[in-house]
Amino acid sequence: MSPLAGRFEGVGAPASLAKLWFATLLRDGFALTAAGGNGSFAEIGAEALRGLFAGMDLDRDPDAAVEHVMAGLAGLGLHQDVPEGVKALKAAGFRLATLSNGATGVAEKLFTDAGIRDSFELLLSVEDAPAWKPARAAYGYAASTCGAAPDELLLVAVHPWDIHGAAKAGLGTAWINRSGVQYPKYFQAPDYTVPALDQLAAALA
Repeated sequence: MSPLAGRFEGVGAPASLAKLWFATLLRDGFALTAAGGNGSFAEIGAEALRGLFAGMDLDRDPDAAVEHVMAGLAGLGLHQDVPEGVKALKAAGFRLATLSNGATGVAEKLFTDAGIRDSFELLLSVEDAPAWKPARAAYGYAASTCGAAPDELLLVAVHPWDIHGAAKAGLGTAWINRSGVQYPKYFQAPDYTVPALDQLAAALA
């Protein structure tokens, strides 16, 4: 999400607000899930922006500022290790699918632009599931849609909360730790840890 910082600066808001916005978005999405609901990533994100922008001296109308930042989601790029990592996993015989708390269209554009869309059988979004990740129902939805049992799936993620949720739902887990930070001890540990996606296929061999 760090590339979105420039979008905040572009409307006259501090770049540091990007991290607070994303944390607020996840908090409210998780709260809806905990209460038995399921909201749209884009709708929650836009509302969170309106709240953060309230009272700020922006260089444009607040609604236009929200639109400018949200449009940046479509322009996000992939980490450099992702294309080669995906190709290596595909070559190793793994079936690949995504499960995102965001909209499927964002993943579609990202992978198409990177030339790896054909490596994925399915692009799944929790907007079509009963709940957001890390609720058990989200991972159950993915397993059912993929036609597999939870213990036949391996969730690959960068967020420890996602790893924990998947593990509690019975999936195998692989944590991509690009920043070298310590994994939180209060979450269930991943089955595999690698510093980049392009090293995962070898770790699974």
